[in-house]
Amino acid sequence: MQQKARLTEGPVARTLVRLTMPMVIAMFAMVGFNLVDTFYVGQLGTEQLAAMGFTLAVVMAVNSISQGLGMGATAVVAKAIGRRDTEGVRRLTLGAILLGVTVASTITVTGLVTIDPLFGALGAEGTVLEHVRAYMSIWFLGLPLIIVPQTGNSGLRATGDTKTPAKIMITALGINAVLDPLFIFGLGPVPAYGLRGAAIATVIAQACALVLALGVLRRRGILTRVRMGAGELLASWRRVLAVGLPAAVTQLITPVSTGVITAIVATYGVAAVAGFGVAGRLEMFAVMVINALGAALVPFVGQNWGAGNKARVSRAVKVALGMAAGWGAFVWVLSLVGGRAVAGVFNDDATVIATVVSYMAIVFPSYALLGALVTITNSLNALHRAVHSLVLSVLRMFVLYVPLAYAGSALYGLTGVWWAALVANGVAGVVGVLWFRHLFRRMEAEAPVAEWAEEPELEVIPA
Repeated sequence: MQQKARLTEGPVARTLVRLTMPMVIAMFAMVGFNLVDTFYVGQLGTEQLAAMGFTLAVVMAVNSISQGLGMGATAVVAKAIGRRDTEGVRRLTLGAILLGVTVASTITVTGLVTIDPLFGALGAEGTVLEHVRAYMSIWFLGLPLIIVPQTGNSGLRATGDTKTPAKIMITALGINAVLDPLFIFGLGPVPAYGLRGAAIATVIAQACALVLALGVLRRRGILTRVRMGAGELLASWRRVLAVGLPAAVTQLITPVSTGVITAIVATYGVAAVAGFGVAGRLEMFAVMVINALGAALVPFVGQNWGAGNKARVSRAVKVALGMAAGWGAFVWVLSLVGGRAVAGVFNDDATVIATVVSYMAIVFPSYALLGALVTITNSLNALHRAVHSLVLSVLRMFVLYVPLAYAGSALYGLTGVWWAALVANGVAGVVGVLWFRHLFRRMEAEAPVAEWAEEPELEVIPA
């Protein structure tokens, strides 16, 4: 574990690249689940694809909660590693996993009883709502198998090992890609489950990821048999949630606002929703390098801040800002060249393709500044300033994007919604960079151990 935790040494840029590349693979696997499902479901028809479009906001919401919990676990575990607190690493990892189980179970019960009113409020009705119900009833049941492995992988990332979680996720993606056509279209004794089959394949693949993640944690001694009383367990949850809860809310803001935007887009017809769903999943793919870089910053910043190496933290944020902006510009150029061809892969409906192409043409130019915002929010989470990250996300989505989308739709139609996204990404990115500079100057004057002095110590009873 100590060998994997040496992020306080070596060239900053090279270390960030080393951490980011496996994270890109892991992000690709996460996005790949949605892209593979979308590809095969698109062969079923426009109504089924529209149903997937309606599920996007909820799937993103649950993923956001999972990522927030994982980010909280990574931040506190990485800081414990920076302080060379091996027992603290083990206690916090176990507490994070148990927290993930609890949260996932709660969402499962809530989701199953609210499918119809929830998606009805988003605009799904008739046959489309029936397809949504078929998919989400299975997906919600398998939710603990989706959230828990992601939480477990956060313990590995905190040590500086981003390769193993990437291998686990890419393995799960491969299993999902093989099982999707089997359960969707049927083969031999396996009946064709249609849209429900996509959910079955996802749950099975994530179950495999869970087994692999827990096995690695166990072998490395990060996840050990410790017995904690209720008070000690709640104390560990408080430490994880101090970062994880605001981070989860921050992550949740995007899918919640996406649900509002989906309702706006739904007024333009089923094909528009289908196109928006495809565009949203392509966006997840387009910004995955930016998100991977941001996720890699969390253990890097956490370990170095825990060790009191402030100059190295500052250097890392500056390097990451340049890398994120460069990738955003690259994706924009790439979309200009091959955007229409990519859109046609998912569905041959002319309206669907036109919707995807217009989205890419207007929104993708803002990804350079969106990359800056992602860099800043992840850095703030790693520094245990998750509330500041939350404020920036509220600014982007609820202060700017949603109100401007309503106005843009009324004035310019569907493209007005896309222009609202462009403005929101650009303004929030600039504000985020300026605010972080001001905040970090203040933080540099503080003793890095001060915030740890207030955290409760955990008493562990050996099993």
